[in-house]
Amino acid sequence: MNFPLITDPFFYAVAIPAVLMLGISKSGFGAGFGSLAVPVMALAVTVPQAAAILMPVLLLMDLLGLAAFRRDFDIRFLKFLIPFGLAGTLVGALLFKVLDARMVAGIVGIFTLLFLAQRLLFPPKPDSPPPPRWLGAILTVTSGFTSFVSHAGGPPLSAYVIPMRLSPVKFTATMAAFFFVINLSKWVPYAWLGLLDLRNMATSLALLPLAPLGVWIGVRMARSISPVLFYRLLYAGMLLTGCKLIWDGFH
Repeated sequence: MNFPLITDPFFYAVAIPAVLMLGISKSGFGAGFGSLAVPVMALAVTVPQAAAILMPVLLLMDLLGLAAFRRDFDIRFLKFLIPFGLAGTLVGALLFKVLDARMVAGIVGIFTLLFLAQRLLFPPKPDSPPPPRWLGAILTVTSGFTSFVSHAGGPPLSAYVIPMRLSPVKFTATMAAFFFVINLSKWVPYAWLGLLDLRNMATSLALLPLAPLGVWIGVRMARSISPVLFYRLLYAGMLLTGCKLIWDGFH
């Protein structure tokens, strides 16, 4: 039986680096660059199709990331984050067919750049208190929502977690565990919305071997990089992500 996977060479020219970038981000930089994956793939396919194709890839990456960081994530913090993230995915599932995914991406991009500007122009002092929990709840719901719509949940959650000043490994591990639960919760709604068709799944299987490579690179970077360089690269990823999302949303 021949699977009806996508055969357009341009699709793979953008999808292969997008998948590698996603793997490095999810296992090394807490989704800082990973939110670029769908916008980059959307150069060749629609945003919903790109999101559907990435679902099996994300599942494998999440499992590999959990295995690599199984002793490093913050359980108490996750108990706060996960319920709000799941609430966001529920909102995303209910509104998916009436929302323009590109407009949502553009709004996420604006808030990403505003957060980045605030961090760079008014850097926090070493004794600055962490963000209030009510703000964390709002940002985490937003993360679940944008993750469902376009796998762009990293920037809103990073805006809350970065000020906590976790170590690179604990930051990455906690983000990996959070998005494992969020991405797992999206399978049934995606199937209900008709996004997990044979063509998308066959294409995803063709890209799946790239997942371990991206995760391996990211894990090695997270365990060897200095905290200062880690957060600089994270901010660079958020800058690129914000600009790309705004371009896609309003161009």
